Amino acid sequence: MQHDAIILGAGGAGLFCAATAGQAGARVVVIDHNGEPGRKILISGGGRCNFTNVGAVPDRYLSENRHFARSALSRYTPADFVALVQRHRIAFHEKTLGQLFCDGSARQIVALLMDECAAGSADFAFGAAITAVGHADGIFTVATSAGVFSAPNLVIATGGPAIPKLGATGFAYQCAKQFGLKIIPPRPALVPFTLPGAENLFRELAGVAADVVAQTVSGAGKAAFREAALFTHKGLSGPAMLQASSYWRHGEAIAVDFLPDAPADWLVQAKRQRPKAGLKSVLATALPERLADALAAQLALAGDMASQKDAALASAMQRLKAWAFRPDGTEGFAKAEVTAGGIDTAGLSSRTMMANHIGGLFAIGEAVDVTGWLGGYNFQWAWASGHAAGQAIAERVHG
Repeated sequence: MQHDAIILGAGGAGLFCAATAGQAGARVVVIDHNGEPGRKILISGGGRCNFTNVGAVPDRYLSENRHFARSALSRYTPADFVALVQRHRIAFHEKTLGQLFCDGSARQIVALLMDECAAGSADFAFGAAITAVGHADGIFTVATSAGVFSAPNLVIATGGPAIPKLGATGFAYQCAKQFGLKIIPPRPALVPFTLPGAENLFRELAGVAADVVAQTVSGAGKAAFREAALFTHKGLSGPAMLQASSYWRHGEAIAVDFLPDAPADWLVQAKRQRPKAGLKSVLATALPERLADALAAQLALAGDMASQKDAALASAMQRLKAWAFRPDGTEGFAKAEVTAGGIDTAGLSSRTMMANHIGGLFAIGEAVDVTGWLGGYNFQWAWASGHAAGQAIAERVHG
């Protein structure tokens, strides 16, 4: 069957592109090797789908071209998707930091997307393995286990290799390279850190969480995040660490402020107020007891507070405000929520998401070198980039 567009990938970006183009009069087909749509959506947000963030502005996205996402994000906003959710009568709530979740199930978002596709002209080929992709005389062909599809427009929306257990692969990059698009080396993002043996003390704190500020020290630009950090058997996790991981490069340190609300002279003040207390008990007033014990042991200030010199307490406080961890890696794509890097935006139009040198070839969503913060930002990029490509496809179809 002849279609106006072939969309590879039935995730958030692909489905939203199909809905947008289909409702504008384009006949599209969505192909996915998984047997059902939206598998990543279904597990997101603990099964409740953190479907957007009210603060989804361009500076909360990473990319080699930090301005690339601006156009699409400005033309399809969180308010636009919230209005769509409300039209489908899906109840939702806001958690911390602007994160919006379904009250019920993530399946409601998948159902919304499928209903929106049904409102247009969308066909589906689920459980269809792609065997070849070609392009000649302005027509793209995709050979699959379910047959051969052809169209003048092709959308790469198969995401990145994060969460391979859901079927994620690097197919998007292979396809893009076939058509001459460059790839920014992909890496795991929003992923827990692993710590080397020298940090075994902190591994013993597995299960302990604390409100901290985690800051990248160099590399992909400085960034600081105040959220929870969680110690694990392998290293460091929790929202603050997942956020920092997107900016981290191997070999760099992560600086952690364990006392973000405390002034620089907090320990000196404590000496005046609680001279007979030990450092461990002072720290335990602001931190979980097991963490306070571990940090006090590392600082090695024996005796009560009265016996400590102010200079030693000030030095200890400096360390507590910028405790250096040097991870030896991350838990990789298996535990990463998203992929950073991907199809180089230098080869794409920021308005249409179409390749500059091949008319009708589009790349959207996680497949592209645009990575959002934790908390609904990556879904908003899926909606915005899918919407931009869907509109562009309709414009091409209708001239």
